[in-house]
Amino acid sequence: MKVKAKIQKAQEEGRPYWSFEYFPPKTQQGVQNLYDRMERMYRLGPEFIDITWNAGGTSSQLTSEIVSTAQSVYGLETVMHLTCTNMPKEKIDKALKDAKDCGCQNILALRGDPPRGQIEWEACENGFSYAIDLVRYIRAQYGDYFGICVAGYCEGHVDNPDKDDDLRRLKDKVDAGADFIVTQVFYDVDLFLDWVKKCRAIGITCPIIPGLLPIQNYNGFNRIVSLSKTIVPKFVCDALEPIKHDDAAVKEYGIKLAVEMIKKMYNNGISGFHFYTMNLERSTRLILEALQFVAPVEKVKPLPWCPSLSVKRKKENVRPIFWRNRIKSYVTRTEAWDEFPNGRWGDSRSPAFGELDGYGVSLKQTKQNALELWGCPNSLNDIYNIFVRYCRGELVSLPWSDQSLAEETDIIKDQLAFINSLGYLTINSQPAVNGVRSDHKIFGWGPKNGYVYQKAYLEVFVSPTQLDSLIAKIERDINITFYAVNKQGDLKTNTQSEGPNAVTWGVFPGKEIIQPTIVEAVSFMAWKDEAFELWNEWAKIYDPDSLSAKLITQIADNWYLINIVHNDFHDGSGIFRIFEPDCVSELVEADR
Repeated sequence: MKVKAKIQKAQEEGRPYWSFEYFPPKTQQGVQNLYDRMERMYRLGPEFIDITWNAGGTSSQLTSEIVSTAQSVYGLETVMHLTCTNMPKEKIDKALKDAKDCGCQNILALRGDPPRGQIEWEACENGFSYAIDLVRYIRAQYGDYFGICVAGYCEGHVDNPDKDDDLRRLKDKVDAGADFIVTQVFYDVDLFLDWVKKCRAIGITCPIIPGLLPIQNYNGFNRIVSLSKTIVPKFVCDALEPIKHDDAAVKEYGIKLAVEMIKKMYNNGISGFHFYTMNLERSTRLILEALQFVAPVEKVKPLPWCPSLSVKRKKENVRPIFWRNRIKSYVTRTEAWDEFPNGRWGDSRSPAFGELDGYGVSLKQTKQNALELWGCPNSLNDIYNIFVRYCRGELVSLPWSDQSLAEETDIIKDQLAFINSLGYLTINSQPAVNGVRSDHKIFGWGPKNGYVYQKAYLEVFVSPTQLDSLIAKIERDINITFYAVNKQGDLKTNTQSEGPNAVTWGVFPGKEIIQPTIVEAVSFMAWKDEAFELWNEWAKIYDPDSLSAKLITQIADNWYLINIVHNDFHDGSGIFRIFEPDCVSELVEADR
């Protein structure tokens, strides 16, 4: 969707809206951490994000990759920066094609800074000289397909001493086809508001979004304002001077200042705000919380998972639950499917998921980070304790879960910790939900005035002996269905159908019942390859002859992965009764 349409909708609804900017990190681990941060910040409800394009296009390929991942994997409406610096037409053409191919419909057209080592800006051969040339070219090549944003300089462009001429050039960019404006950084709100009036006076009618850079630390702030020659009001300098050596105090002041700036702009009719996040999360989140800016639930969570904005996946509304904590690998494995337009799972789907080698399996942690998180387990109890600590919130990730335990799981974290302490190693779970409103803070998703439901679900690694005892207990409860499989593919199940079992669904006014999360055999058998391979990836961080590596490899080679669904969603604790003490004694005796 074009950002201008999203802005128009927000304005029609009379609500504030906001957006975030990110830049491409220099390392692969940094890129992965950025994806994790973008996924978390999705929950803050930005109307869009934008990804920068380094001067000279030095990170152009990475920018394109991040845009594609943000759109297709994390469902974030993304604006791709595109600069004229060192970008001949053929590079511009490739960048625009890549953007369109991944579903990106928005471009921020910029002249760009001089390449590193150059003082003066100059156009490259067969390139463009100004942002307006880029705007015109995009419109000529793609018509109305792309929404186009341009930069505004409320303090005047650093290369143009004539501020009136600078305003006229901005209007020319809008007249050439720009749909909205995002300003460069400023800290003088009165100056910005006066500049907006001047823009309106000369006929600029498109949305103007102020660009805000929360102050994170004193030295960084000074460096940025010096390079950009940003005007800093005296009261800001006076407030920073006595606390400039206290990073925490500076950051807190930066949050307070941004809140005050936004309140003043909002009271003067400005309803959209763009945050230059510097790839950081905390300040932006606290600013939005302090302002009590809350995005509508149906926008933040149209489904229980982040819907992809990939062109061919836009109608996808069902996914297997197994990949909930590893979204990127699921999307990548299924990217070649051609049945997504009907948005349903059934016999018409592609016959197989992509191979593991098609995208690789990784821990999403460096070796050093992994060792700091999980240490060197030398016994099964050490392994159990790692999982227990994760359930208690003492660890931020496991090999199967890139992030901390989901908020909805908080109500069952004690039960999860308990069964992990017994050797039932949980890698996915959800509690039962019996008809809460779709705007519920934790469980809600989808359109307004609906009700959502979910069955209790567990996905667990178990030893072969534990599995036999567990299945015996499961067979006493007619409400429980399961699939269990080992690394070699030996499948055990009590289900009579190979069809999907909905574990999450919603009922909304004027719509069919939506069942966006399912359990079924084909996808579980595909997921097991990745799930077991992650044990081997974990083992690789240790010396092959170490006790830790041998222990983890032994689990991968011999244990089972089982998914358990308690189909009575009225019974919130039913799924945990198979682990209650009367059963525990049987399991302990069996293990002897």
